[in-house]
Amino acid sequence: MHVGILGGTGPAGRGVALRLAEAGVRVTIGSRDEERAVGVVADAVARWPGRNLEVHGAGNAVAAGAELVVVATPWDSAIATVRSLREPLAGKVVVSMANALVKEGREMLALVPPRGSVAAAVQAALPESLVAAAFHHLPASEMEDLDSGLEADVLVCSDHAEATAATVGLVERMRGLRPLDAGSLSQAAAIEAFTAVCITLNIRHKAHSTLRMAGI
Repeated sequence: MHVGILGGTGPAGRGVALRLAEAGVRVTIGSRDEERAVGVVADAVARWPGRNLEVHGAGNAVAAGAELVVVATPWDSAIATVRSLREPLAGKVVVSMANALVKEGREMLALVPPRGSVAAAVQAALPESLVAAAFHHLPASEMEDLDSGLEADVLVCSDHAEATAATVGLVERMRGLRPLDAGSLSQAAAIEAFTAVCITLNIRHKAHSTLRMAGI
């Protein structure tokens, strides 16, 4: 399987890339700056010399050519990025992991995008793609550390059964993560906003907490 990660040079994108590569998935980390992507990948893979991690750096257009594509750009550049790649993303499952947040003092606050969530805005910008939302509450530093012992639930939502199934299947391959089908894409608004609470808790308690849903 080949997964592309648009704007994947940041901590969140790198973490998803490394966890997927550890599971045997071929990953392309994309960026507006191909040289930056190549350098970031080289540094990330070099941290794990004993593992066979198939991760490559490229421009976003190359990453968009993968079978399944994750959008890991900053939330305020997600729409411009996917619009420019609408044609190669048509017909594919596209996973949005962005959160519209702003820091105020020692708290993160959730913003409300015009369509209620970043994922909904991505779907509107890509009417021919199957958009899902996932990976919102994961601590990036723990994701990047393949020896961290991370265990977390990943909430997945989409209006397309195929996108939900593909995203759940992808998460299931990643060690320490349990996917949970959280319903339609309308749930993305609450899921994205709750990330502000998770980050604020981590700031206040100097922690790297994860989301675990008891009773399921």
